[in-house]
Amino acid sequence: MSPTPKQARTHRRPARPTDRTKNVTQWRVEASWNHHPDNPVVIRTSDRKRARKAFRDLLGKGAYVIFQEHAGWDRWRTVDEQNGADLLAERDAEQQLAAAGHPRTPDDYRLDAVDRHRSWLARMEARAEVEQQLAEQAERERAEVDARRRRLAAEATRNARALMSPPAIVRPENRQRARHITGAQR
Repeated sequence: MSPTPKQARTHRRPARPTDRTKNVTQWRVEASWNHHPDNPVVIRTSDRKRARKAFRDLLGKGAYVIFQEHAGWDRWRTVDEQNGADLLAERDAEQQLAAAGHPRTPDDYRLDAVDRHRSWLARMEARAEVEQQLAEQAERERAEVDARRRRLAAEATRNARALMSPPAIVRPENRQRARHITGAQR
């Protein structure tokens, strides 16, 4: 029995602003390792926090991890994608740099290359080299100042002995005359 025109007019489908596609709140975490590329781990859950935790845990184990959200009709949209092996290598490099005495990598430093530390490390090594050269130059200048001070102290000691004795009396006939004066003017 079909609805009458009056019944059809009164029935209104409520407007729902949300997406009513089934399973749209699903999250999926895919992880694979270089030594087992044919055996990936796939975790599907409707709990985003649990999916994020699984994402972090798998990254910590050195996997290449893809975090996806369900887009409906068995389609998945990639939210985040990271390489855990690179992150572990980066963390090990950080620890080696810290052990070598280099400062920490800035938190906002990002480079799209595979080795994210290359340009930062080169900059830090160049800065360390410049600082070493400046320190060596300051040491040389300090040594020159010390040598000059010792030389001046020795000259002052020698001249002080000469100044402490009374001036010698020079008789007029023993007085030295200028050598450049010619005989006609003597």
